[in-house]
Amino acid sequence: MATTTTATATGPGQLSKEEILRYSRHLIMPEVGMDGQQKLKQAKVLTIGAGGLGSPLALYLAAAGVGRLGMVDFDVVDFTNLQRQIIHGTDDVGRLKLDSAKDTIRDINPNVEVVGYGERLTSANALEIFKDYDVIADGTDNFPTRYLVNDACVLLGKPNAYGSIFRFEGQISVFDASRGPCYRCLYPEPPPPGLVPSCAEGGVLGVLPGIVGCFQALETIKLILGNGSPLIGRLLLFDALQMKFRELKLRKNPECPICGTNPTIKELIDYEEFCGIRGEEAVSQIAVPELTATEVKKMMDEKKPFVLIDVREPHEYQICKIPGSKLIPLGEVARRMHELNSADEIVVHCRSGQRSAEAVEFLMKAGFGKIHNLKGGVLAWSDEVDPTMPKY
Repeated sequence: MATTTTATATGPGQLSKEEILRYSRHLIMPEVGMDGQQKLKQAKVLTIGAGGLGSPLALYLAAAGVGRLGMVDFDVVDFTNLQRQIIHGTDDVGRLKLDSAKDTIRDINPNVEVVGYGERLTSANALEIFKDYDVIADGTDNFPTRYLVNDACVLLGKPNAYGSIFRFEGQISVFDASRGPCYRCLYPEPPPPGLVPSCAEGGVLGVLPGIVGCFQALETIKLILGNGSPLIGRLLLFDALQMKFRELKLRKNPECPICGTNPTIKELIDYEEFCGIRGEEAVSQIAVPELTATEVKKMMDEKKPFVLIDVREPHEYQICKIPGSKLIPLGEVARRMHELNSADEIVVHCRSGQRSAEAVEFLMKAGFGKIHNLKGGVLAWSDEVDPTMPKY
């Protein structure tokens, strides 16, 4: 269900005296001027996510005077968000991100109408939410939603101002199937599950989403103004660590299943299934046995013999560790499994249980039978066993 923050009332596209003063630095630019600012006021932009990318994106679109700003997000503000999600503050921890974002935007520019969609974006609601907006700006961090946003934009003929981030690297493009390639032309298939870690698992430099989100806002504004050269048919790659930009030319794929010559995707599909384990992979998948943090602590208290393996990275091990654990990073498990005895009881853990599940599956295929994954990793250990252990 959408919730709306009402903007200051003026005529469609007309600028009040206060708005003329507010946007004066735009108005004196011939590339924007009065006509351009009125286009911005009449524009309707939908941002997917109010997180790392959505924060600077929404802040600068609001400051620029976009008339209606839609935001899709169902999450709450967490302490780990504050390092990069600058639309939220410390006092907002625990609040819905939409409520926090609306308050910040209202303070920046009360002339903007903010429409919040506090629900998960799905195949059932995407077309209905997207239909009334001019530009969709994708600030999500997972592949199912990226493909969903792309397909909905193609089906509705909407441009998608796309951005993605990981650690020190960012990508920006504009996917507009009416004038160039779509996201599927660039990435016909999603990567295998678990191959690309999320920001929660791999980390991200806090300033990076600020840079990439600003590029998305810039591309969105250019699309609204009809000025400049948008990143249609181009993928901008940014390496923050080396401070380098690269540009790749993208071509429309005539065989693309949704924007090609003979499209086979004519309605939204199940994107979790599309990005999940499919075909032969589903047959070979092994059910990973798990133990809870409480059960592992009980084994310790009862002095039951077992080996505790931590598959996180060394810099994570420095943040916190479970007593008695041995560090073997996930990337080293294959070459160091000789250090383990397949006759021993083994418990494997990581930060959240995702990487350790991969390690357990690999070791089970290698012949380790008495092995378990610690469900929820060190996060669960902090919740269930030792609340003094820091979370990250």
